[in-house]
Amino acid sequence: MSAGVDAGCEGCRCHGKDRHPAILYTLLSQNLRPGAARQRCLCPQRRTVCLRTPHLTCRAASHVLVKTINFMKNVAAFHLLPREDQLLLLDSCWVPLFLLGLVQEMVTFEVTEAPAPSMLKKILLSGQSKGQEPEGTQPTLAAVQRLQWCLNSFWRLDLSPSEFTYLRGAILFNPDIPGLRAALYIESLQWEAQRALRELLHPEDQARFSHILRVTSSLRSIPAALVTALFFRPVIGGAAMGELLAEMLFEAPGWPQAPWLPLPC
Repeated sequence: MSAGVDAGCEGCRCHGKDRHPAILYTLLSQNLRPGAARQRCLCPQRRTVCLRTPHLTCRAASHVLVKTINFMKNVAAFHLLPREDQLLLLDSCWVPLFLLGLVQEMVTFEVTEAPAPSMLKKILLSGQSKGQEPEGTQPTLAAVQRLQWCLNSFWRLDLSPSEFTYLRGAILFNPDIPGLRAALYIESLQWEAQRALRELLHPEDQARFSHILRVTSSLRSIPAALVTALFFRPVIGGAAMGELLAEMLFEAPGWPQAPWLPLPC
């Protein structure tokens, strides 16, 4: 049995003896960086995955992202904040707000195992794939299952449109981000959003308010790198997600027609 995930799954098939074409491998692998020839893990939970229908899912995800940024644009209190605070909030909250949008739009998706690059391709492209993400940053089955668990938890809440609206405000105005210049003002905005959300509920249903906040906290545990790699990397390539988000928020009012968004069928 394996001693643990970090131990490299010593008991699984991924640590069987490598079999390379001796002559070709000897000739071409001289410039392969150390560790690049390592066989990728075949343990089910650690296998890298990709979207089963990337065109459909990425298109739906892109439109949810546009709606997410438009929500931020339409919140007057957000635009009263210093630009630096707006950028900090954008960087901190775009993932949970986007995931909340997936929930409201009922966007579902399936994944399949990502095809592994051949050893020959790894050797020939070694040192030339500067724009590509390393294999370790690709979504794993375990990470995607965690994401789907969070989405399913929200679907079970069956939020009303008003609950979605106030919850977005509570997520957007997060005063706990280091470096905020108007942290006290942002804290008051979050409190107002939470108060409005609480007032939507019947007095005997206040336990639902606490449950909503607990489930919301799970969205913040989803890494931005996972969301970017799974939903947006297939269409933006090596572009920096943070820069694209800032352009959407500040510089591109016509962003739904931006070239990186998948065109509707």
